[in-house]
Amino acid sequence: MKVYFGDLHNHCGITYGFGSLENAIERAKSQLDFAAFTGHAMWPDMYEKTPETEFVVNFHEVGFAKIKEHWEEIRKTVAEANSDDFVTFQGYEMHSREYGDHHLISMDDNLELIYRRSPEELVKDCGVEAIAIPHHIGYTPDYRGISWDKYNSQISPVVEVFSKHGCSMNEDADYPYYHNMGPRDTRNMVDEGLRRGRHFGFVGSTDHHAGFPGSYGDGLAAVIAEERTRESIWDAIKARRTYAVTGDKILCDFKVNGAWMGSEIKSNERKITAHVETEGTLDKIVLYKNGKPHHVINGESYQKTNFQGCYKLRVEMGWGKQKLYHWDGVMSVEGGQIEDYNTYFRGRSVLAPSKDEAYDENNINDICTQSCLENPNRFTWSCDTTGNKSTLHPTVSAVVVKIRGDLSTKVMVALNGKTYTAAIGDLLEYGYTNHMEYYHSQAFKIYKAVPESRYQFDLELEDNSPENEWDYYHLEVAQKNRQMAYVSPIFVRKEE
Repeated sequence: MKVYFGDLHNHCGITYGFGSLENAIERAKSQLDFAAFTGHAMWPDMYEKTPETEFVVNFHEVGFAKIKEHWEEIRKTVAEANSDDFVTFQGYEMHSREYGDHHLISMDDNLELIYRRSPEELVKDCGVEAIAIPHHIGYTPDYRGISWDKYNSQISPVVEVFSKHGCSMNEDADYPYYHNMGPRDTRNMVDEGLRRGRHFGFVGSTDHHAGFPGSYGDGLAAVIAEERTRESIWDAIKARRTYAVTGDKILCDFKVNGAWMGSEIKSNERKITAHVETEGTLDKIVLYKNGKPHHVINGESYQKTNFQGCYKLRVEMGWGKQKLYHWDGVMSVEGGQIEDYNTYFRGRSVLAPSKDEAYDENNINDICTQSCLENPNRFTWSCDTTGNKSTLHPTVSAVVVKIRGDLSTKVMVALNGKTYTAAIGDLLEYGYTNHMEYYHSQAFKIYKAVPESRYQFDLELEDNSPENEWDYYHLEVAQKNRQMAYVSPIFVRKEE
């Protein structure tokens, strides 16, 4: 089993988003294992057109007509993008005040674009095997938040719990809703659905509206599958072997009695195990039982440093002016080697059309997102960034590189002619920043290195105290940089 990361819910110019489908596919291929490209297709109970709603109704109607007119070519383009290195799924989205918004996805390239009033009718009548994933579920009931009364786990094995809209886990979770659709509502949170006995897994996706699937910090779906194929990833989603991450590709392995996340098992004696590998400094890992903290691992308890082994080094780029800025980066290692890396590239941040902003219809995110491990001692990357929208809305991009060596291993980082060299031992104590110009310019930051003794964590415990007919356990991981993982529950039935 391996962990694969993807984006099952994002938008581009095939409906009322921005950017071409071709560019969206290229952005996805640059840093994801799989993706769907889910154009907006219908809103059966849309508001009536009034002077107040005219702008919203109009851009929806134009978008719906656009995907209908071009569905055959969209479907063909997505099908042709599927390969051994990158898996695509077909899909589109239905808005609904009554049921909450869902995106329909299928691994079958014959998925038909049909129009129905409910997600259940869509799944039943679309002509192929499909599922409907509820998203931004936390909005007010009858205001496009989920309806737990009408939720159907048979058509929706997983629920999107994080995206650009925010986090839907519970009332106190980080990342509240601040889109103009309104605040999140306690009645429509994940914890309410679980409390009411619904069984589902967790995924994240970006809901990006400008042709950049996988844009960093907007949400991703993690899937545990045997291989990177449509069939294997599809089976894993249906089995709920999934979890959501906000951005950093945190690795999570979570089982009860050897059964994977998402499983339903029967036992009064529960052996709980988990392995977590973070991408940065740990804040905490919380094991929840029936919505309440059952066991907590505190990151502050892990201060030891391994003198040899693996270390993670994050390099972040951006800042400066709003115009597009190009970066060429090189990391080389002496006295060690590069074992792995992850890229965290961002696109221009767009969630929906606005009266006040205009965007390039086709090329908004025709930007550079490239990386290559040329050999075990040299990693290169190129990307484009824009200046941060505000002090609370970063648009920086980053790479995280795993290096095997010891405290004397030397690392050289070069970005656009600026070079810094240091030993791992020094990087454990100090980071480094540099600016490309003197004043208000683009800049980069090399973070303090994180040793494997502070990014690998194991949990093993027993719980032999059933509380309900069905108990549910789930895991949450929080890093100090506010990057999170929400791991699907395991449902355990009490033996009589």
